[in-house]
Amino acid sequence: MTVNRKFFLGFIRIHILYRAQNENIYGVQMMDELSNQGYKLSPGTLYPILHSLEQDGFLKSQRMNVEGKIRKYYTTTPAGNKILGEALAKFKKFTEEVMG
Repeated sequence: MTVNRKFFLGFIRIHILYRAQNENIYGVQMMDELSNQGYKLSPGTLYPILHSLEQDGFLKSQRMNVEGKIRKYYTTTPAGNKILGEALAKFKKFTEEVMG
């Protein structure tokens, strides 16, 4: 993993929590969305992030049948909402400091 990739994984986690707070999300959707924003993630990178966020109690999942295929949708938990709020507050403070 390159230094750039390691650096941006935190941003990706925040983005995932932000999107999952507002609507149900699923892996391919997030890969496409993040790709449109310049983050090229393989399933081997994204799915472990989703699983670790769920394992840490920040996301919960629900399996749904979509056109005959089972898709796993994620939403934030109360702990996910809390950590997202904390992360956004720190991110805002940091960007204000760095950007002036």
